[in-house]
Amino acid sequence: MATPRRRSFATLDASRAGSTGATAPRRTTTADRIKDFILGEGLRPGDPLPTEAELCEHLGVSRSSVREAIRTLSTLDIVEVRHGHGTFVGSMSLDALVEALVFRGVLSPGDDLRALRDVVEVRQALDLAMAERIVASLAGTSNPELHALVDEMVAAASQGLSFPTQDRAFHTGLLARLDNSLVGQLVAAFWDVHTAVIPKLGLSVAADLDQTARAHGAMLDAAEVGDVEAFRDAVASHYQPIDRALGVTTA
Repeated sequence: MATPRRRSFATLDASRAGSTGATAPRRTTTADRIKDFILGEGLRPGDPLPTEAELCEHLGVSRSSVREAIRTLSTLDIVEVRHGHGTFVGSMSLDALVEALVFRGVLSPGDDLRALRDVVEVRQALDLAMAERIVASLAGTSNPELHALVDEMVAAASQGLSFPTQDRAFHTGLLARLDNSLVGQLVAAFWDVHTAVIPKLGLSVAADLDQTARAHGAMLDAAEVGDVEAFRDAVASHYQPIDRALGVTTA
């Protein structure tokens, strides 16, 4: 991979980088100042950051402060350290959110599975909230790649097998035509949390795999014919198996 050409940075100014005013709610950290710098320069994922020495000099902080800040930001995927090449703006994925929510979901399994119920509720809320836009984006279209995923899910379910890869690809594929990449990332993130937590808590919805698989097909069919209510009904059917496993009662 070629290393992007270094550039000069106008906003690296120690005299103003840490100025937040007397009413600042908390002390500005070196990590905060590096984030402000990324925003101030209009940097995008993959763009190079100044060297460690340049950050130390221009922010007026120690090498250890810069290293600690870079480690913190790297954990959050805000920056990416490429050994031998430098530090770059990260992809800013939601991986850190997923890890935290997975841990939260299994930390207290004795609380009647409340944390996992919350995750599933958010997933369902996102699907229902985007129903009209999903249907509008797919109405009148043909989507053989999504139908192929449904066929694979139904075939797997008939053999008592789960289908996580196809399931995730289907949900993200439904949102692919929307002009809102954050929704797709959130849907994928909460899907990842949901599917990671279930086996850790010893839950199983194997008996309902066929219903889950076919509900995906019903969602797609409804979207392609432009039927929002049928889409919402299919979403509800899709979540019934996990709701039963979690003891959720529905009206």
